[in-house]
Amino acid sequence: MSDEPDPDRLAALARKLAEARRARAPAPRAEEHFSQASQGWRMVIELVSGLGIGFGIGYGLDRAFGTMPLFLVLFILLGFAAGVKVMLRTAREIAEREAGGADRTADGTAGRPGADDEKGTGHGKRN
Repeated sequence: MSDEPDPDRLAALARKLAEARRARAPAPRAEEHFSQASQGWRMVIELVSGLGIGFGIGYGLDRAFGTMPLFLVLFILLGFAAGVKVMLRTAREIAEREAGGADRTADGTAGRPGADDEKGTGHGKRN
């Protein structure tokens, strides 16, 4: 037996170690850098943009048809409803992400097989 190590075996060991380190490395979490304030501002902007779009459409239709307050009021209310709907959807996404974050693995998939449904297919219904 020689006292010098086999270079092929050392290279193979180095490759295995690199693969093991890559497999255990945590996935980057780009979404978690948002603070509560930025999430709140996102929802405020969604609400205000719905109102602004409704105002623009209503004002344009009222100018075109000469019925000044009618379409303006109608589309502001519709824009408010759309803004609230989008804002609530965003709040639900944030709540699901925070609640489901503990059940996720490093590659972003569900940590438990069948966590979404009872059959274990992983294709659960979305509410």
